[in-house]
Amino acid sequence: MDYKDISKGEKIAALGIGTWRMGGGETPDHSNDEKEISSIRRGIDLGMTHIDTAEYYGAGHTEEIVGKAISPYNRKKLFITTKVWHNHLRYNELVKSMKASLRRLQLDYVDLYLVHWPNPNVPLEETMNALEYCVTQGYTRYIGVSNFPLNLLKESQALLKENKLVANQVKYNLIDQEPHEKLLPYCQENDITLVAYTPLAKGALARPENPVLDGLCQKYMKTQAQISLNWLLSQKNVITIPKASSEKHLLDNIGAVGWKMVKDDIYNLSQSFK
Repeated sequence: MDYKDISKGEKIAALGIGTWRMGGGETPDHSNDEKEISSIRRGIDLGMTHIDTAEYYGAGHTEEIVGKAISPYNRKKLFITTKVWHNHLRYNELVKSMKASLRRLQLDYVDLYLVHWPNPNVPLEETMNALEYCVTQGYTRYIGVSNFPLNLLKESQALLKENKLVANQVKYNLIDQEPHEKLLPYCQENDITLVAYTPLAKGALARPENPVLDGLCQKYMKTQAQISLNWLLSQKNVITIPKASSEKHLLDNIGAVGWKMVKDDIYNLSQSFK
C-alpha cells in the first residue's frame, strides 16, 4: 500500500474504501449486509485501512455495516471517515449527528469528520464552531469538508480558531478534471488532502475506450481501472476512495498502488481526456 500525509506527519492509506450504496442508497437495504461486511474486511486485509462512509448512506445503515466490519480489527490501525448531511449543520444538530454516527459505528471517535455538502441557509461559522467542539470533545481527531468549492474552503478555514481543515472530498477523475485547475493547487500549497470520489467515473474509466489509456495499459501491463487510479495517486496531496463490493474489484483496485507512471505518460493521459 502507498501512504500519504493527512496531518502533522500522520500517514494514511492513499487507496481507501468508499461505501456509497453499501447497505442502501437513500434508504436502508439489509439484503447484502454479510457480503458488504466481508468485502470491507477483505479490503482492510489488502491494506485499504482508510474507510469512508456517511450518515446519509443507507440512512445510517452503511455506518452500521462499517461498524460491524471493523470490529475485529485494531482500531488504531484504521482511519475512519464519516460525514454529516447538509440538513444537520446547525450547531446542536451537528453535534447530535456526530454522536449518532459514533453509536452506529460502535466507536468512541472517528479519525475524520466532514461536512458532506455546504448549506447556504446555515451560517458557516456556526458549522465550523460545531466541528471544533467535536474535536475538543474527542469525537473526531480531524475535521474537513466535502464538495466545497475553493471560495467556501478558504472561508471555512478562516473561521476556525484552534483547528485546520485537513481534507476536502470532491469528485475528481480523468473525465472530470476541474479540481486540478484551482482547488488542487490550493490544497497542495496549504497541506490539505484532496480526497477523490467517483475516481473511475462510475465504471467509464474501467473499460477500453480511450486510446491513450488503453496504450498505457499495454505499456505498464495494468488494467484501465489501475491506470486511472494511479493517475490520481501520482498527484501530490491526492488520495482516493473507490467503492469495491466484490473480490474482483478489490484486487483490481489494489493493483493501482506500488508503482509509478513516468511524467510524460501522466501528462499525455491527462490531455487525452480534455
